[in-house]
Amino acid sequence: MIPVGSEQWAGLTQVANYILPTVHCLLPTLMRTQEVIIQPGRSERHYWRDLWRNRELLYILSMRDVSVRYKQTALGAAWGLIRPLTTMLIMVFVFSKVAKLPPDPGIPYPLMVLGGITVWTFFATAFTQVSNSVTLNSNLVTKVYFPRLLMPLSSVAVSFIDFLVSLGLFVVLAIWYRFIPDWHLLFLPVFIVLAMLASFAFGLFFAVINVRFRDIGQLIPFIVQIGFYICPIAYSSRLVKTEWYYKFYILNPMVGIIDGFRWALLGERAYFDPRSILISVVLVLVCLTLSVYFFRQRENSFVDDI
Repeated sequence: MIPVGSEQWAGLTQVANYILPTVHCLLPTLMRTQEVIIQPGRSERHYWRDLWRNRELLYILSMRDVSVRYKQTALGAAWGLIRPLTTMLIMVFVFSKVAKLPPDPGIPYPLMVLGGITVWTFFATAFTQVSNSVTLNSNLVTKVYFPRLLMPLSSVAVSFIDFLVSLGLFVVLAIWYRFIPDWHLLFLPVFIVLAMLASFAFGLFFAVINVRFRDIGQLIPFIVQIGFYICPIAYSSRLVKTEWYYKFYILNPMVGIIDGFRWALLGERAYFDPRSILISVVLVLVCLTLSVYFFRQRENSFVDDI
């Protein structure tokens, strides 16, 4: 033992007298445990509160989806640049050089096409990921409880990263053409949020159906392929505004979102019908409400169906 003098002992006593009251005050906090109450119907009453409490799980699932998407790939996130660039070049050749479709007056055709591709790819990728989110996470669904709505929410993260990369490509191309955006750019976040809500609203409905009927997984790519041609991606809505079917054409919610997205990026020279965006907002909000309700009604049966 090391002998302790009276002065050292007195110093240790002062330190102990200072630390012990502090530890005594913190002890209840340190020993506090999270209380879990199991009651019939509690998860239903506190679903949205549980969803907020599990926001860290949402982050973990999102980062997992991002890492899995680009795991063992040589180019990684560069694929988010290669895909829209290649698609734009092919569509410019086919629709501009071969089909001779005119762009909006004063707008370079590649810029018009890339604007449509950017927002459509974001919607289509998010829609596909959300539709398959429950079946792809079946191992989690069958093993532990958490708000199932976290799975489709986390699926949007990957598509949003690809969207940012594609939007960066648009900025580079706009600089190449010396195209400077104006005050319309302030409305860009509105159309981005609308595209995100649309993908979530429609994808959430198919996510529920996909759990019971796996044929939906084969139908989703077909829906995306059809939507690519019935939306104004490679052409301007100005070409059909005088046609008799235009009133049915703008009932497609993505028409207003794509036209509005290009209008925000390219200004007044890009065609934009305010009626189409009003229809888009109403349809997206109605579909989102119904899809969330349908998902909440069916999520307790996911374990049995999977």
